Amino acid sequence: MYQAIIFDLDGLLIDSETLYRKVTIRMAAGYGKQMPDGLWVKQMGRSPLESLTIFRAELGITSHTAQELVDIRNQMMLEAFRDDLQVMPGALELIQAFHGKIKMAIATGSPQILMDIALEKLGISDYFEYKLPSDEITAGKPDPEIYLKVVQALGCRPEECIVLEDSSNGALSGHRAGCCVIAVPSEFTKDQDFTFAGHVVGNLGEATEVIRGLVSYLRRR
Repeated sequence: MYQAIIFDLDGLLIDSETLYRKVTIRMAAGYGKQMPDGLWVKQMGRSPLESLTIFRAELGITSHTAQELVDIRNQMMLEAFRDDLQVMPGALELIQAFHGKIKMAIATGSPQILMDIALEKLGISDYFEYKLPSDEITAGKPDPEIYLKVVQALGCRPEECIVLEDSSNGALSGHRAGCCVIAVPSEFTKDQDFTFAGHVVGNLGEATEVIRGLVSYLRRR
């Protein structure tokens, strides 16, 4: 039986991908560059340092290190999160539907400072028993490290955990960890490969119904 639900954050529970795109386009323009086609796909779901390493290499930026670019983007994203962060449709309903019935955790490629602001601003921080940001992992998604660490922290086995992801890299991370993956592609990720996911749904409302079917035993508690 399933014992836990592990959520991605960016693009799944919060509409941060729109903000990341706006900020990254502004950063590229600041160096006289344009974002090339396909760069978004390479960056999505990865840790900040991995993402900006790819960004730096693709755009040929030599004036700043990848870590310096991470720091610049984090500051820009802090302002964007404070001013314009929105919750994804169906996210609050999904979380509330299973709160207190099954363990819930966050596994995000965002740094802790952004994760904390997002969860606190939306008032959902206390819903999760464990939260793991990118600061505490060495290999970003699609490496399974982040999900294996969350599973261990929850005291579960991978096969007892349901992972919700919106990107192919994130879904592959959960799959490689041995979890049941529910993919919820967004407008930005709908063309990515999710063939390895156990379930692919159109929105978080559909994801809620899939989870209800998987954990139907909860109704008997």
